[in-house]
Amino acid sequence: MKDLDLHGMISTVVTPFDENDEVDLELLRTEVKYLLGAGVTAICACGSTGEGQTLSLEESAAICRVVVEEVGGRVPVIGGVIQNSTAQAIRYGLALRAAGVDALQVTPVHYVFAPSAEETVEHFRLIGEATELPLVLYNVVPWALVPVDTIEQMQQVPQLVAIKQSGGDMHLLADLLHRVRDRYRILAALDDLHYPAFVMGAHGALAAIPTVTPALSVQLWDAVQAGDHALALQLHERILTVWRAIDGPNLPATLKAALQLQGRDGGLPRQPFRPATEVERARIATALRDANLID
Repeated sequence: MKDLDLHGMISTVVTPFDENDEVDLELLRTEVKYLLGAGVTAICACGSTGEGQTLSLEESAAICRVVVEEVGGRVPVIGGVIQNSTAQAIRYGLALRAAGVDALQVTPVHYVFAPSAEETVEHFRLIGEATELPLVLYNVVPWALVPVDTIEQMQQVPQLVAIKQSGGDMHLLADLLHRVRDRYRILAALDDLHYPAFVMGAHGALAAIPTVTPALSVQLWDAVQAGDHALALQLHERILTVWRAIDGPNLPATLKAALQLQGRDGGLPRQPFRPATEVERARIATALRDANLID
């Protein structure tokens, strides 16, 4: 399990929906090709950017199957599981394994009630045991973040290979790097803080912003690895400009607007979200021009 090398700039991929709120798999294929061409080191489907919380098991499996086909073994494919029971997480995990993914990105249980540390460890242990796939703990929900003390107990889960630290908590990322970076790959999902995360020693990023700025994000990773911090800071600020324009509670809509403004088609957001407003699109267009991503 520990042989799967997750590092560098890992991109999420959107789930395109059509006018009937159905998944458009052909648009998905085009987006996967675009991300591969930008040099990302892995692709994650059915995560938050992919509106995974809205997807049925059948939709999730179909999406992951298409991503696996288009990737063709060139980079790892991670399938997202956003469920609130062990039984459902295992059902989705087994379906994504059958679709051919290389690893699973799994959120902790987060709906209203918080499981104990022991229950959280057991949740991941049972998922790993049942699916026999490498697991990425997706530490994203601000009110249900798994603390480092609990993550240290995850040695009981041999399938766990990485922690994706999101939830806006740079302090938790610092503690993870300090205490468990020798055991797990630590991946930053703090979209506006990838540069400092890489400087602190994060093994890479798995986040939404590389979906919009994949080439810039890959260049940022490469610049930090090369020790070119002047270039890295310039890239960070260009990426930050774009992130500030799309970040918000309607991220599925604004992110897809950012793709469309670049000549890409990520489809529609899933209902009840509506497409970005004209005011939002104008703000995003200005940010993309400022970042030299569109004319």
